[in-house]
Amino acid sequence: MSRKPIKRNEHIRKLSQEHHFCLLFCWKVRQGVKNNIAVERIWRYVQYFWHGHLRPHFKSEEKILFAPLRDSQVERAISEHKRIDRLISEMEGQPPFIMRKRLSELATMVDAHVRYEEGYLFSHLEKNLTTQQLEKIGELIQKSTPVILQDQYADQFWNN
Repeated sequence: MSRKPIKRNEHIRKLSQEHHFCLLFCWKVRQGVKNNIAVERIWRYVQYFWHGHLRPHFKSEEKILFAPLRDSQVERAISEHKRIDRLISEMEGQPPFIMRKRLSELATMVDAHVRYEEGYLFSHLEKNLTTQQLEKIGELIQKSTPVILQDQYADQFWNN
């Protein structure tokens, strides 16, 4: 069964496209855990992706995309951002056997979050924001949000 790609409003398409790289991040972490790669290697990648891609992506969503409509659906996404941030913060310095479990939890959490935003929240926002709001969001996203074109992390532990 093939799925048709979701056609996103042009003004939020950039953030939507970044979700592909977030799902790829989850796959890479899962591959590392599954293949019993040293957690230190996976953790360095998590730090790289968190600081360089995921945290800035969350900030763009919160400050730009979610700002005009703070309903329960948006609040859920913000709450999930905070839970992901907290999990990453709590992972620092954990013993490897705990870290391995937490890495799997992180991949599951980020995956579910991205699927919520793509499968529901972004469509909800497209329906409930005005054309003018979406245009303003698009302008702000273009000015302030670096696009993730590719993940250029050197240690490709997921290929081992």
